[in-house]
Amino acid sequence: MLVLVAVALPGASPPSAWADDEDAAAMAAALKDATLTLQDGLKAGEREGQPISAQFEIDEGKLRLSVYTSKGDDFTEVVADPKTGAIVKSAKIADADELSDAADQKAAMAKATVSLVAAVDMAVKENTGALAVAVFPDLRDGHPVADVTLLQGTTAKTVTKKLE
Repeated sequence: MLVLVAVALPGASPPSAWADDEDAAAMAAALKDATLTLQDGLKAGEREGQPISAQFEIDEGKLRLSVYTSKGDDFTEVVADPKTGAIVKSAKIADADELSDAADQKAAMAKATVSLVAAVDMAVKENTGALAVAVFPDLRDGHPVADVTLLQGTTAKTVTKKLE
């Protein structure tokens, strides 16, 4: 059983907050033992290509960090252990919906002059005490932006950062 707490699909547009307070509380509890940040996960994903999105999620009761990467025409999901930073899985994305989302994310990053790591760093810096739990790039009116979901305590919110 796969339960995605941060968002419904890795490439889906992120919600402004989780579906309910229980989801945010579950994520906050799961993140207590994590040593890996979202930014660390994005950097780890660089081994497989350009990171195009990332999110913490709960899979079968265990916290994991999923990073989508792009290399050439291929898309890969890299899964890291949030406690050790070790890559536990790297698999080519084959699902049609996920491929479509990844292609949209790649298109946004192709126009970006700011990295996802830098966008997440800015969002965290502007929201003292918050922890980034997801980042998804998008094109809005032809301009690249990143929606960064932050968790502060058990409250989640999404902020948008310009990528140019």
